Amino acid sequence: MSAVRFPPGYRIEPLRQDHRRSAFRSGQIQVDDWLASKALQNQEKHLSATKVLIDPVGTIAGFYTLAAAQVDFADLPPELIRRLPRRNLPVAVLAWLGIRDTDQGHGYGRRLLAQALRDSYDAGQTFPFVAVILDCIDDEAQAFYRRWDFRPLPGHKNRLFLSWSQLQAMVTGR
Repeated sequence: MSAVRFPPGYRIEPLRQDHRRSAFRSGQIQVDDWLASKALQNQEKHLSATKVLIDPVGTIAGFYTLAAAQVDFADLPPELIRRLPRRNLPVAVLAWLGIRDTDQGHGYGRRLLAQALRDSYDAGQTFPFVAVILDCIDDEAQAFYRRWDFRPLPGHKNRLFLSWSQLQAMVTGR
């Protein structure tokens, strides 16, 4: 996975106070509410980091939020935990990803996910983790992430994971 390219005039930047978060509409109330009322506060508390895709006129076309967490050793599939210590293990969390409703179907979600995974990989060079996990808001979201090789986490209906080795192979081509 090389550098993620966005159309001319679009850019990725960290969420700031002056971004018009309340105007963002993805068609998912929970996603819109997160961006409008919680993303910046969580970022200021250093609980997560949100990056926004800004369109040529300066409005938010999409966003993603990353965080760090731990999961219990027993919650991970056997193929992932071989030779790992029996304790809570570090994971990267793709907490939120949203695309403005008028921009859906144009590949921005795919590009934002690629950028989020690239950011996770880069962070993993300094703060190692065993997998990227996410919780799907609905079946459509689950189908989207499954196309990116995310797999169900046993015992968690809407939680998917991508192992570090899969992420590394995506990013480095090895």
